[in-house]
Amino acid sequence: MVAALDVGGTTIKAALLDEQLRPQAALRAETARSADGTALAAQVVDIVAALAEQAGTGRPAAVGVVVPGIVDEETRICHFSANLDWREVHFGELLEGRLGLPVAFGHDVTAGGIAEFRVGAGQGATNAAFIPVGTGIAAALLLDGRIHRAHGQAGEVGHIDVGHPGKCGCGATGCLEAISSAASIARRYTERTGRPADGAREVVELARGGDEVAVAVVQDALDGLGHGIRTLLTLLGPEVIVLGGGLFTAADYVLEPVREWLAAHLTFQKMPELRIAKLGDEAGRLGAGLLAFDLLDA
Repeated sequence: MVAALDVGGTTIKAALLDEQLRPQAALRAETARSADGTALAAQVVDIVAALAEQAGTGRPAAVGVVVPGIVDEETRICHFSANLDWREVHFGELLEGRLGLPVAFGHDVTAGGIAEFRVGAGQGATNAAFIPVGTGIAAALLLDGRIHRAHGQAGEVGHIDVGHPGKCGCGATGCLEAISSAASIARRYTERTGRPADGAREVVELARGGDEVAVAVVQDALDGLGHGIRTLLTLLGPEVIVLGGGLFTAADYVLEPVREWLAAHLTFQKMPELRIAKLGDEAGRLGAGLLAFDLLDA
């Protein structure tokens, strides 16, 4: 078995997985934070021990940990993570020294994509993208049957310029993430109405009920996604695009407008097959487990 941990800025989702990716133990915890990664490393050691105790087994054969940010999975260095306040943290080496076990360290969206491509909605695809629309927007890229990482630099589709005047947290203007992420949908609705929105799903439900501001905000977001996907198609030509994250839990309302936008705006590009992610918020944790199993098989 392997221990698999999906580390977010606030919460860790952890499980002990068998070779069929079935959880033998599971827990959630609030993420421990320190700029040098030592607090999280100590916490992971405790979580791995707690999982083994819960399952009544010995220590796992390997551990997989995934985090948000710019992560080089070969060197196991996180170059930058805004959510964890990390810069140049050699976390894979640090954690392996604490655990005395093989450690696979990776990027959360890439791991989620690996899970969707192998055991979820992306099965059977050779060229595909997994795009979860959550607090931010990134993509896992499958090109000619292999995950494309570029030392953690690939897949930042949230920072494609889709042509709006808004400023992004990265410092640029016009980024997809600044108009189409779940966080930006809620923020833009609140800015226009003065009424706080509890995430993108609430804004979508308001749009479904006829709220004109919500309709406009959601339409802007979906148009932005269309622009971003068209750019991805132009550059990389994925045949399948798996869409997930909080926005696409309302797939019945938001998927068809994206498909219609693409149909109206693609010229020479091939229309991709749009699929809805199957694994939900388990994708990152399952992907962390798959990375750990891959490490053992290498």
